[in-house]
Amino acid sequence: MLSRFMPRSKRDFSELSEQEILALAISAEEDDARIYAAYAQGLRAEFPDSAKIFDGMAEEENTHRNWLIDLHKKRFGDVIPLIRRDHVKGFYERKPDWLVRPLGIEKTRNAARDMEAQAARFYRLAAQNTGDADTRKLLGDLALAEAGHEATAAELEAAHVGPDVAKAEVSEEHRQFVLTWVQPGLAGLMDGSVSTLAPIFAAAFATGDTWQTFLIGLSASVGAGISMGFTEVASDDGVISGRGSPMKRGIAAGVMTTLGGLGHALPYLIPDFWTATTIAILVVFIELWAITWIQNRYMDTPWLRAGFQVILGGALVFAAGILIGNL
Repeated sequence: MLSRFMPRSKRDFSELSEQEILALAISAEEDDARIYAAYAQGLRAEFPDSAKIFDGMAEEENTHRNWLIDLHKKRFGDVIPLIRRDHVKGFYERKPDWLVRPLGIEKTRNAARDMEAQAARFYRLAAQNTGDADTRKLLGDLALAEAGHEATAAELEAAHVGPDVAKAEVSEEHRQFVLTWVQPGLAGLMDGSVSTLAPIFAAAFATGDTWQTFLIGLSASVGAGISMGFTEVASDDGVISGRGSPMKRGIAAGVMTTLGGLGHALPYLIPDFWTATTIAILVVFIELWAITWIQNRYMDTPWLRAGFQVILGGALVFAAGILIGNL
């Protein structure tokens, strides 16, 4: 009964027989080939040249698998034991990042390099745990092959992805990141930071009550965040504009709008009015600086122009809030 509630036991690598080591290597090569094929499929639409690299890597893993199967047949027959990497203690694991869409080109290449380094370590350890000369030789050769896959990847990259193509792929990935996350997030941060200045400071100077000011700021921030998020989702499905998933853009816009408003609403949790107001004003300057930095960093807007636009808009809204609050 207790076994149902206890984690499944794993075997130590040192306990595996030579047949089980071969079976483990076969299943690992099968998995890696499928992972490379998944990487290729995930990259093919946006990065077709890089997808060819992973097609080549998948073919090479299938070749290794066939070598291992032939050796297993020669030594142990046709029945290969079912043993996988998650059955063995300390065996390297593969995070299922190949299921994520869209795939990041640099992240995918780095993941492939890690896979090959891990596989090389496994084959070196496996070779040390077998006494058969043919098996030891093949495992050693595979360790060298996996260690040399970085060079193979470089050769495939040179064949399929020239410097201009690689540069264009990285540029396209950056562009997609800006369109999907940065632009909606920046619009939300600007809206949340600037548009809530008037109601929050109007409430502060009209009531002099920090708790009431906080509640007004909280409601304005959350309401604006929900509104901006749904507006972003409904305004563009991303198919024609190429701006990416509307859900991701909606999350970016909604979350950043809420944070932009909460930044100068939270200080009003402090009971003392002037202390809360002073901190809130300092937070506003930090928010405006962050907006200016994002515009300069990701939108290539010159510092002077970005700062002028943000500070002028913020100052006008801030002044309007104080003026209305003192009526």
